[in-house]
Amino acid sequence: MNILTVENLGKSYGTKVLFENISFGLDDSDKIGLIGINGAGKSTLLKIIAGGETPDSGKVTCESNLQLGYLPQNPAFQSGATVLQQVFKGSSPVMRLITEYEYVLAKLQQHPNDSLLQNELMALSQRMDEQGAWQLESEAKAVLTKLGISDFGAVVDNLSGGTKKRVALAGALLTPADLLILDEPTNHLDHHTAYWLEQYLNQRKGALLLITHDRYFLDRVVNKIFELDRVKLYTYPGNYSAFLAAKLQRREQEQASESKRQNLLRNELAWMRRGARARSTKQKARIDRYYKLEGEKPEESSDKIEISVGSSRLGKKVIELDHISKYFSGKKVIANFSYIVARDDRIGIIGSNGCGKSTLLNIIAGALVPDQGRIDVGETVKIGYFSQADVQMDGELKVIEYLKKEAEVVPTADGSVITASQMLERFLFPPQLQYTPISKLSGGEKKRLYLLKILMSAPNVLLLDEPTNDLDIQTLTILEDYLDEFSGAVIAVSHDRYFLDRTSERIFAFKADGEISQYTGNYSEYLAFTKAQAEIQEEAISLVSTSQAANRNPESAQPKINASEKKEKAAKFSFKEQKEYEQIESLVANTEKELAEANEKINLAGSDYSLLQDLVATQQELESKLDLLIERWAYLTDIAEAIESNKNNG
Repeated sequence: MNILTVENLGKSYGTKVLFENISFGLDDSDKIGLIGINGAGKSTLLKIIAGGETPDSGKVTCESNLQLGYLPQNPAFQSGATVLQQVFKGSSPVMRLITEYEYVLAKLQQHPNDSLLQNELMALSQRMDEQGAWQLESEAKAVLTKLGISDFGAVVDNLSGGTKKRVALAGALLTPADLLILDEPTNHLDHHTAYWLEQYLNQRKGALLLITHDRYFLDRVVNKIFELDRVKLYTYPGNYSAFLAAKLQRREQEQASESKRQNLLRNELAWMRRGARARSTKQKARIDRYYKLEGEKPEESSDKIEISVGSSRLGKKVIELDHISKYFSGKKVIANFSYIVARDDRIGIIGSNGCGKSTLLNIIAGALVPDQGRIDVGETVKIGYFSQADVQMDGELKVIEYLKKEAEVVPTADGSVITASQMLERFLFPPQLQYTPISKLSGGEKKRLYLLKILMSAPNVLLLDEPTNDLDIQTLTILEDYLDEFSGAVIAVSHDRYFLDRTSERIFAFKADGEISQYTGNYSEYLAFTKAQAEIQEEAISLVSTSQAANRNPESAQPKINASEKKEKAAKFSFKEQKEYEQIESLVANTEKELAEANEKINLAGSDYSLLQDLVATQQELESKLDLLIERWAYLTDIAEAIESNKNNG
């Protein structure tokens, strides 16, 4: 069922046309992803649909009583409001009731003996019962917890920018809406939270219209793509993968049409050169046709931009981190971390919000000093640091002037040079935009320009802190292609799973208490590894439990099959066994370490018999676990040897 119709919509800012004459309809089952380069007008289009901005032309028609929820890119916050009060600031009756209840509750906590407040709270509680508002409040706390927010009474003014955006997202998700509009909801979400949001939106009833640069998110959530491209709106059925295939087909059709036009133009040009007698009506029509064909110039495509900027020479020594630690307010955010950066490293850094990822980059960049340990940077290292912090730009400067302050020209990989203007064109700044004051750019365009300035400095080590925030998909694709050819080390903090899969060959994963684990492979391979490791540990725990049960009830134990019999049955690994075989030695080593620590604690326990009893129980459990792991290791090793023997005999 159609719930909203857009007819001949147009919007401009000064001389810049964002879109014109665009029309579409939204059905109640649509889940639409809106994409396009920064500055194309995506956020403006959402504002117009949400009623926050007026178009220059055209109109938006909604069905009667349409309920709409909206998360803008820069949400407004009520000064002094708590987290829950901000979440419940919606206009529906139940949202207003919960807001009133939370307000009175907060006042009563300040004045617990106020009888008027007590009576008012009791009356509000009864109304909450009648309208079923308790369930919504419970759901709000559950959603906030999933978004990493546990202090529901915290004042929003005191929260970080990322946390504020997640509070606003919770408010949008909880607002009863037939159409939910979200502008960049995945910004400031870590990987696990983005995955939760995917599931939440897939289960949600009602229409959805969102802007996001997260390509995996688009692939898993939407069933239609809108693309704003050169003031026009194109519609593609299906998810992001289907969009890529359909857009490729559209581009091929445009190229075929252009080829046909060029052939016609050549024929007309040949006729014109032979001399046309303009007095003839038929000849006059043909001359008009020539000029019409000549005027039909194809629109330039910005899909594929090649960047081959060279980098400074990088010596053998790059960056060495030697047992570094860092504390903030007594909390350890990096714990005894060591790593030697190689010249061609491609490292992705992941972890929950606020765990210390940016701190690590700041230490590498020299902006912070570790509290313990040392960092040694090679003499030839030239760091380019893309920070997620707000960058101060002179708004009066023109785009090209800002870039020329970094470099007039830069060397390319093949030894030639490229000018600042050419580089801007390759980075989606057409000539007419290059002389625009920076103050006129969108937030995403400013980020793109800032990134380009860093690349033009010809660094040989790139530090990228959340580069995917506020950058459009086309810019990310350009950056990914650039990194493919970059002849230096790249260390990137990102929550964008697609970006990490495209660019990373090693993952640094922040754990609790500042520990950083290292994994070889990209993000998806890291996920597969951790999942397989968890399954192995669960199986080991299950084996230990089974063994303990069998020891308590020997008659219930099943007859054992020896390793040679198992080897005869299995001449190859299953996928799960392969993963288990790859990790079994480390599990054995870790268990041996835990057992040694338990033995040491037993030796130090002295005459504390209560503690000794617990430690001995732990020791026996670890010994049982180790025996089972060693037995499992022997079994898997036998299969591996059989596989190798079959290969040699074959």
